[in-house]
Amino acid sequence: MSDFDFIEQNRRLVEEFRANEGKVQGGIPVILLTIKGAKSGKPRIYPLVSVPFGENYLAVASKGGAPKHPLWYYNLLAHPDVTVEVGNEKFEATARLLASAEREQAFKQAVTVFPHYAEFQKQTAREIPVFLLERNTKA
Repeated sequence: MSDFDFIEQNRRLVEEFRANEGKVQGGIPVILLTIKGAKSGKPRIYPLVSVPFGENYLAVASKGGAPKHPLWYYNLLAHPDVTVEVGNEKFEATARLLASAEREQAFKQAVTVFPHYAEFQKQTAREIPVFLLERNTKA
C-alpha cells in the first residue's frame, strides 16, 4: 500500500469516526490522535486502535509489524502535546514514550485489547514503541 493509500484510508476513517460518534466499521474501537508534524508543525490526525489504560490511553506504534516506525512516532517525539478524540469526548494530553517494565506492562494491556499486536511484534526486529497519552489536568 502506498503512502497515498494510507493517507486516503486514514482520511476516510476520520470522517467515519466523526460522523458516527466515534464508531467505525469492523468493530475495532478507535481513537483519533491529533499531533503536530515534526517538520511542518501542521496538525496531523491519525486513527489508532483505542487502548484504554486507566483514565488515559496508549498509542502503540506497531505499523502492522513493519520494520520501520510509523511517521506519527517521530511527530510524537517532536511534539508530545496532542489532542485525543474518543467517542464524543475530546481532550488534551501529553504523550510519553514508555520504557522497560512500564512499557512491558502497557504492551501486555494493548495485546489484551488488540491481540494482533503480539503478532506484529513477532514480525519485526524492532521493539514496538508504546506511548502513554496522559490527560492534561488543570491545576
